[in-house]
Amino acid sequence: MKIALMDSGIGLLAAATAVRRLRPDAELVLSSDPGSMPWGPRTPEDVTARALAVAEAAAAHRPDALIVACNTASVRALPALRDRLEPGVPVIGTVPAIKPAAAGGGPFAIWATPATTGSPYQRGLIREFADGVTVTEVPCPGLADAVEHADQAGIDAAIAAAAARTPDDVRAVVLGCTHYELVAERIRSAVQRPGVPPLVLHGSAGAVAAQALRRIGEHPAPEAPAQGSLTVLLGGREGTLPETALTYDEGRLLQAMSPAR
Repeated sequence: MKIALMDSGIGLLAAATAVRRLRPDAELVLSSDPGSMPWGPRTPEDVTARALAVAEAAAAHRPDALIVACNTASVRALPALRDRLEPGVPVIGTVPAIKPAAAGGGPFAIWATPATTGSPYQRGLIREFADGVTVTEVPCPGLADAVEHADQAGIDAAIAAAAARTPDDVRAVVLGCTHYELVAERIRSAVQRPGVPPLVLHGSAGAVAAQALRRIGEHPAPEAPAQGSLTVLLGGREGTLPETALTYDEGRLLQAMSPAR
């Protein structure tokens, strides 16, 4: 079984790790184009063109499914990706976890890139799944870029600024960018208020990993022998995980996988 994941940069690490935990025997293909980061400020047409290039590089390795582990690419380019690759390669997009956050009741916030915050796509999800629930959309300028470059001071500053824009009464935060899942505990620490129940964070990595397995008729087997492999594509060329990826637990876990044969 071979699962490909695509993103502009290292935001795919969380979903790749989720697949790895569900199926240690899976062959993973990680396709990104970090030189084009960030995709958020780009036009929809530009994002679509770049997403197609990254996806086609992954598809050349003949995966059983492709996870679009990027909120921006899912918002801007998912129809084009499906038109290009399906039915040969099932394409699984990343949707902010607004539905489970709303099901938890009480006010919650959605942290996302400025391009996604307030977008018709995100507003549509709020109307569909969170009608009647208090939702605060929190733009997080610079956070994805800081995570991509492992800029610790930049991460702290961007998280602090977003936390200051997050109401004190929120009970949950939706992580509306895959990069944010790599610093989830730092986000929790910044938003958690004294004397209130523990903050719930809602990411997408686990859900998209499980959906990818369902789409190809596979099931989780976390006890399977760890015989999986890892192929890293950077701008369409085989390489290794960027050094910045190895500053995160997810990157170090994936590096421990055997190289692709």
